[in-house]
Amino acid sequence: MRIATSEIMKKIDDYCINELDIPGIVLMENAALKVIKNLELERYNSFCIVCTKGNNGGDGFAVARHLQVLNKKIEVFLVGGKENMRKDCKINYNILKKMGVSINNVGNFEDINSLRDSIEKNDMTIDAVFGTGLSRNIEGIYDSVISIINENSKYIVSIDVPSGLDSNTGKVLGNCIRADKTVSFQLYKKGFLNYGTDKLTGKIIVEDIGIPETVINKFHNDEFIIDETMVRDMLQIRDKYSHKGDYGRVLVIAGSKGYTGAAYICTQGAIRSGAGLVTLCCSNEIRDILSSKFIEAMTISFDDENKLNEAVKRSNAIAIGPGMGNNELTLKMLNNIINNSSCPIIIDADGINVLKDRIDILKNKKSQVVITPHLGEMSKITGLSIDYIKQNRIEVSKQFAKENNIVVLLKGFNTIITDGEKTIINSTGNSSMASGGMGDCLTGMIASFVGQGYEPIKAAYIAAYIHGYSGEKLSKNMFCVNASHILDDIPFSIKQIQDCN
Repeated sequence: MRIATSEIMKKIDDYCINELDIPGIVLMENAALKVIKNLELERYNSFCIVCTKGNNGGDGFAVARHLQVLNKKIEVFLVGGKENMRKDCKINYNILKKMGVSINNVGNFEDINSLRDSIEKNDMTIDAVFGTGLSRNIEGIYDSVISIINENSKYIVSIDVPSGLDSNTGKVLGNCIRADKTVSFQLYKKGFLNYGTDKLTGKIIVEDIGIPETVINKFHNDEFIIDETMVRDMLQIRDKYSHKGDYGRVLVIAGSKGYTGAAYICTQGAIRSGAGLVTLCCSNEIRDILSSKFIEAMTISFDDENKLNEAVKRSNAIAIGPGMGNNELTLKMLNNIINNSSCPIIIDADGINVLKDRIDILKNKKSQVVITPHLGEMSKITGLSIDYIKQNRIEVSKQFAKENNIVVLLKGFNTIITDGEKTIINSTGNSSMASGGMGDCLTGMIASFVGQGYEPIKAAYIAAYIHGYSGEKLSKNMFCVNASHILDDIPFSIKQIQDCN
């Protein structure tokens, strides 16, 4: 699923109307039909439709027309008057009037009382007030209308975006509809990805309204939401003649005294995701503990430089950082790996922490690098506040990836994966997975897929998808899902995704 800003959507609409000669009223009609499809008409029978004079209002008038034809009870309101009404909106407004539908004007507080009464007695409120083009704060009568809708509706469906939501940033522009469902068109709006917007959008459905693929390709800027079909198409089917050497040598550099769990989980993440041969390099004081826990992985010590250097040379992927501690030894190890490795490196946890004020280390890399920070780690290495990053996750991740020529996987709800050009948003995972070790598991999975021959950015988003997919599946029967549960389930989830038609 592709992601778009309001500017991109405007360019797409303008091109369709002005260059392809697709009448705007046709796109509006297609949009209205898709809204009707999602109104659960077997369940809801009476509707209050709230419109304005823009194209979003035109969608609302068209929806009202179809509901009237379907013999549903409707009450229609126009907020702010019809002066300078958009052309396509006016067409649908006039059709509705000629059909004998009364359209109530909302221009003062007495009118708002009528709107409140209508909302209270109807099954559903349809929000067709503002669309994707809104960029200013909502004030006056519009502010009051939105509050009345939120306070009195039994169920709200927003057309394209909830009125009052900045569709680019996800910020509330003064006041905003709190929808139960949002029926959006053609492309997923960028603002929907920000933290907290789910409380405003409700369930999001993106519908095709007949815009040609060539037009979308012309203006789209390589930002996607990954889905199961995309992952299934990329997962390699194993050849029956293949052997362990075909699925990569993965080196995990992790762990320290008191942090054996991080090393164990990361290593097991690589094993359970299908890597051919996995070796853990850890401090000597915890090596015996971890050696006794592993059945499929080999172990070597930080102190054995010859074995470590040999493992680095032979590896197809290296994961470094989990549980190592934010200290000089970790910095030294990371520097050594970056300077000497010719295979992709996945840096997590303390491997990221030691990069604070030392990002220039990445300039010496001889191979591709993936970093997997959470918000706090991203704040440390960028110098930006956590709140700022939360509000600008895509932009911050893309800029940092581009400046340092790396892949950034910014963890959290709707994980961002980007190389600075292409950006992928992961759609899986939920709060049942909010526990220690999850990031270590994901790092091992990414290293495993890189070792098996996937490009680093693909390995990152495939691993993120499967990681979250497994967590979602397990959470159906579990209150909380821990990293150990994910480790057990990884091979089953991969097989499930591969075999699902």
